[in-house]
Amino acid sequence: MSCQKIRTFSHALWQTSKSTSLCKVYVASCGSVASTGPTTQIGKCCEDEQSCGSDLGIQPVRSTAIPTSPSPANHRHVASNNQRVSPTLSERAFTTELQIDSKTYLWSRYNEMKRLVHDLIPPGVCNLLNPSTIYANNEVDLDEVDIYGFDYDYTLALYSNTLDTMIYNTARDFLVKHYKYPEGISKYDYIPNFAARGLHYDIQKGLLMKIDAFHYIQLGTVYRGLKPVPDHEVLELYGGTHHVPLQEVSGFYGKGPMMKQFMDVFSIPEMTLLAAANDYFNSNDIEYDPGHLYKDVSDAIGMVHIKGYMYKWIMQDLDKYILRGDETYAVLHRLASHGKKLFLITNSPFSFVDKGMKYMVGKDWRDFFDVVIVQADKPHFFNNCGKPFRRLDGNGDLQWDKIKSLDKGQIYKQGNLFDFLRLTGWRGSKVLYFGDHLYSDLADLMLRHGWRTGAIVPELEVETRVVNTEQYAQSLTWLQALTGLLERMQMHRDLKSKEVLQDWLKEREELRAVTKNLFNPHFGSIFRTCHNPTFFSRRLCRFSDLYMASISCLLNYDLSYTFYPRRTPLQHEAPLWMDQLCTGCMKTPFLEEMAHIR
Repeated sequence: MSCQKIRTFSHALWQTSKSTSLCKVYVASCGSVASTGPTTQIGKCCEDEQSCGSDLGIQPVRSTAIPTSPSPANHRHVASNNQRVSPTLSERAFTTELQIDSKTYLWSRYNEMKRLVHDLIPPGVCNLLNPSTIYANNEVDLDEVDIYGFDYDYTLALYSNTLDTMIYNTARDFLVKHYKYPEGISKYDYIPNFAARGLHYDIQKGLLMKIDAFHYIQLGTVYRGLKPVPDHEVLELYGGTHHVPLQEVSGFYGKGPMMKQFMDVFSIPEMTLLAAANDYFNSNDIEYDPGHLYKDVSDAIGMVHIKGYMYKWIMQDLDKYILRGDETYAVLHRLASHGKKLFLITNSPFSFVDKGMKYMVGKDWRDFFDVVIVQADKPHFFNNCGKPFRRLDGNGDLQWDKIKSLDKGQIYKQGNLFDFLRLTGWRGSKVLYFGDHLYSDLADLMLRHGWRTGAIVPELEVETRVVNTEQYAQSLTWLQALTGLLERMQMHRDLKSKEVLQDWLKEREELRAVTKNLFNPHFGSIFRTCHNPTFFSRRLCRFSDLYMASISCLLNYDLSYTFYPRRTPLQHEAPLWMDQLCTGCMKTPFLEEMAHIR
């Protein structure tokens, strides 16, 4: 939808809500209950001795109630001679009541807001997001970036979902044959869309769950095996709360004493295998130690990589596993042709990388790169200065010469970032490094070395398609509006009003479930837990300047382009600019003349 359509929609929503919902809602607060806070609307509708109920066609009646405390003198409407003194706003709250059934009033506000939401969402609003967009957490001027670095797996090389199935099946069979787990586990096939990246696993309790940025478990997303754990049981397991203390959630690299966070795309088969094995033991009432299971599954998944199974599958059928290699070539060619320096730091072995890069880029792929480092052992590469660089010959065999420089056309193994910085002089914000693992690839580079970082989040493509659907737009907008009604109307505390508010709360929970299930019926979006960001989102914002679905998104931008993060209002700020005019329930008035911004 064009910017003009957005402005028209936002302006209409503001005008309609200003003349109906906002004024009438706050007017009602003047008539029957205390307002939630001082607003200009209340002051305006109460001046000149006008009744706040008059706009609704409701006649106020005087009550014999007496205010418990007088209002300050400087807030009174003072009159001289025989003129009547107008009561203050606080006095009106005690002396005026509306002759209307509270239940009828609340449902009228509900229906009015629902019509507003339904009528003012144009069809074009559902195609606002482009899956090829690069999103900025921090301002980045590409004109200042001279050096581009890349991880290999799920950064330069994207893989098909078939690889997840192969990893799962091989690790499952390894668990049964080598660790002598029950044969019944072999009957559990891979479930493609069960797990999602960024989930936490409670090692001792054997529970897979989603945690938000404030360390709260999202109720409804806790699984023991393949079955959801009821909310009341979750509270019992965690001492009457669904908050997980900081020291238990995870350390700097996502592994705490009690919890493990799964942060890379390769971890999805591991989570699924953990769930399947837990489910087998629980379904068959077999006693087991969840801690031992976690270690064995982790080792089985590790063996798929250590023994080279995954590398062998991909090298034997590149067409089957590698996706969009032509886009990788286009990105590297564009950067190199503009004089940018390129480097590669990957944990994968040279033979594997060489085969894949020749497939995607061509036999001369090394000509694009000024430095190539394989089997780097990240994240230790970024924080441990103990391992020296070793050079490999053209066949991938180790050489014994002392490394005094990192030369173009050569292949290096292991090493450490401290020697890398010393030998190249590539420091600070002129370096932009891309990777898919927030901890292993990006955290140290941003926090300790000042490089610019770009996170590759393939899930953005799927989630963007969901966000662009009419069902999501309608559900989320009504969810926000209903939340606003609940906040404003919670001061109605008579019995009938409480029944209405309970109905609204129930509908709110149903809407939350609907929006969650659109992404993943088990765990929802990887970016949100209801209204809060997920723990994954928090780390994404902390460790990456930019994030995108794939490096091919760079092809949509000029190399002197500046990425500006969207200014989103803090809770105490009014949404005065274009991006925020349609968000929330507009409980804070904003300046109409500012609607044209952005």
